[in-house]
Amino acid sequence: MTDLVLTGARVFNGFRHLGDVGDVLVRDGRVAAVGGSLRRPGAEVVDCGGALLLPGFTDAHVHPVQGGLERLTCDLSDLPVDRAAYLAHVASYAASRPDLDWVQGGGWAMAAFPGGLPTAAELDTVVADRPAALVNRDHHGMWVNSRALEVAGITRDTPDPADGRVERDASGEPTGVLHEGAMDRALAVLPAATAEELHAGLMEGQRHLLSFGITGWQDAIVGAYAGMQDTGPTYLRAATSGDLVATVVGALWWERERGLEQVAELVEKRAAYSRGRFAATSVKIMQDGVAENGTAALVEPYLDRCGHATTNAGLSFVDPAALRGIVGALDAAGFQVHVHGLGDRGVREALDALQGTEPLRRHQIAHLQLVHPSDVPRFAELQVAANIQALWACYDDQMVDLTIPFLGAERAARQYPFGDLHRAGARLVAGSDWPVSTPDPLEAIHVAVHRMAYGESGPAGSEPFLPDQALSLEVALAAYTSGSAWVCHRDDAGMVKPGAVADLVLLDRDPFDAPDEVGAARVERVWVGGEPVVAG
Repeated sequence: MTDLVLTGARVFNGFRHLGDVGDVLVRDGRVAAVGGSLRRPGAEVVDCGGALLLPGFTDAHVHPVQGGLERLTCDLSDLPVDRAAYLAHVASYAASRPDLDWVQGGGWAMAAFPGGLPTAAELDTVVADRPAALVNRDHHGMWVNSRALEVAGITRDTPDPADGRVERDASGEPTGVLHEGAMDRALAVLPAATAEELHAGLMEGQRHLLSFGITGWQDAIVGAYAGMQDTGPTYLRAATSGDLVATVVGALWWERERGLEQVAELVEKRAAYSRGRFAATSVKIMQDGVAENGTAALVEPYLDRCGHATTNAGLSFVDPAALRGIVGALDAAGFQVHVHGLGDRGVREALDALQGTEPLRRHQIAHLQLVHPSDVPRFAELQVAANIQALWACYDDQMVDLTIPFLGAERAARQYPFGDLHRAGARLVAGSDWPVSTPDPLEAIHVAVHRMAYGESGPAGSEPFLPDQALSLEVALAAYTSGSAWVCHRDDAGMVKPGAVADLVLLDRDPFDAPDEVGAARVERVWVGGEPVVAG
């Protein structure tokens, strides 16, 4: 392998901004030296032109197969948040694919519809000849047409499952949105993706992530969930064939309706699936839902539209007492535990369950929209990583219309407490939850630093969202590089230093020169193990 010399770069080393350091030498897939003049005869030289060189990003919570499949189907995620735009795209896609028995896809935002609720009648206007099912951006709800309701057997007499809800009108008739576990009835009749389609989805997901400089990730659900088959065999195929370029940890799915008998099965899956660049060494537990549909688990109940307390405090998908035994058994079996905890009660239940576990496992709780102030110090005390999705910590229509009114002023003022967690000594790691939102780390880092989306004033004008919870640019970049690499047990990655794996990203500028423009930065080049995978 020819030596690679990156000259004229300014360097962020995974922890801090070093600025101008001279050259960076890459040899045999690793960083060999940093600083000074390092040119060697016969070496490939890349002039970085004063732009920022940094470690490859690691996305600590992402769903690449799901995201890739959506990009290959009826993908609404890149459209304006607009009802008419969604319907026009679905109509165009359906017309272009008359061969499909179902119209499938997703990526719609709740904020495009009154109350966050589209209807089957609307979808019928563009697809009436066959069933259609479109998951929303957060994948906690599904928009279906009347034909899909019929095929799934969902009527006014269909009871709500314990872990979900069928949206209904005043007379009790289903209106076209299925929340959480209620999606299962539709998913049971949807055509299953073939092995070839799953592989194509992973390859498209990988291509998309690499284009943003993401050279490693943790797939937050590897297992049968929400209509997806177990993608462990998909990763095994890609790792064995060499198609998997990134380094990936798979979080095996904990089936919440089952018990401890799963632990032995997960141990077997870990051994069967782990190969090459893929390690199935984590387990994902979804403890609660999301705030927008009232399923995130809260210490105190949600409010209604008039600001009065309701009887709904969200859902704990796993009984908190059972969760402690489950987490203990997984910890004893050598698994990292990766918990979805979004509401303050869900986060507390996860922390309670993780108390007394082995810190070397590097357990983590993801999302953290609400953390009770008394629980903030516990992340550092228990050595549990705080896995943040920074892009969500800003004003947008969903926050203003579907979240703040139902939380009330006190709780709304302590959402996404990244600054508090950092000041309390929590280890921050970062992910996107793509396809829930864009996987672009630079967009997310901009929000982490400014608590405002780049280039958008949003419904609250130019006001940042709880600016006292902002992070510095160094801290935000560290969470997305060395932090997320650490939580994936990659102790030789996420850094630019001698001996580190040469997973590297070159931007088109140095954002430290103009921090207000972080979101404008773009990835120019990407190397994995010193080999180019994205060339400028």
